[in-house]
Amino acid sequence: MLSRSVTSRARYAQAGLASSPTIDPTTQAMLLRQLYLCHFEQRRFKKAHDLALQAVQLDVLPDVILQDAARAALASGDLDAAVVHLQAAAKRGPASRRSFHYWTLGSTLFIAHRYREAIAALTVAARRGKADRTLYRAHLALARIAGGVPAPDLRATIEALAASPAGRGYGRFVLGHLLYAAGQWSAATRCLETFIDRLEGGRMAMAIALDGELQMTRATLAKIKSSPKSRR
Repeated sequence: MLSRSVTSRARYAQAGLASSPTIDPTTQAMLLRQLYLCHFEQRRFKKAHDLALQAVQLDVLPDVILQDAARAALASGDLDAAVVHLQAAAKRGPASRRSFHYWTLGSTLFIAHRYREAIAALTVAARRGKADRTLYRAHLALARIAGGVPAPDLRATIEALAASPAGRGYGRFVLGHLLYAAGQWSAATRCLETFIDRLEGGRMAMAIALDGELQMTRATLAKIKSSPKSRR
């Protein structure tokens, strides 16, 4: 886990897996996950997907590993498989993590422009969520706007997310697009550029997993830049 290169991390993980035929399931799952991350970062998505499915069989945090499987499936272009994995994660995960899984499912469907399904999943996430409920509600509002469904109290939703710790990190993506929808383009630009900077300066695995969000953000910034309104 502390290796500074993908190659060394893969080497250590493989050595660990080969060290004994009786490795306990938890250690084996952790080693498989490190190997999964190596293949994922090297864009060997099918191999990464296979490793995640192998780890799921160990029944060690299966909902977390199913999230990994979903990322690999999505990165390889298999949206349907990713959705199945995320639905399974929501069913198998403990109550404390189910809202997160529904939110991930909703965000995945949102990026795929399957807005009705995204709204359904995000509605569950917003209802069940606790610590990140502000983010889930804001993402639900964004999906409703994209799907042509009224999003009541948009201003209050924006203000709540901007004031919440949930508005940082991934929240910048949601907040920036809500600000864009509200016509606050300067503020939207700042949020979206921050989102891109943090994503590109972070771990490669995260940038790959959020490629859809990255493309959408760049497209939105291009719209703002090319609009006559932005030149006033």
